Amino acid sequence: MERVIIASILLSAAALAGCGTTTASRTTTGAAAGAAAGAAIGSASANAGKGALIGAGVGALGGYAYDQHEKEKERQQNRYK
Repeated sequence: MERVIIASILLSAAALAGCGTTTASRTTTGAAAGAAAGAAIGSASANAGKGALIGAGVGALGGYAYDQHEKEKERQQNRYK
């Protein structure tokens, strides 16, 4: 049961990481989703707070990386128009 909950949180976090159109919104969404996933995973080892902090950091980095990827893709598309 615990694995199903963790898996569903991770899938939700991945889906939410793509939301937003600005760097700030994508980074914030990634951080929030990462914190939720980290807290859920950390609660399995009785370290929900530490998991949330680590998850927030990883999620923020992931959201920022996704934003940069999308912006580069947009620049490439605009170059060939």
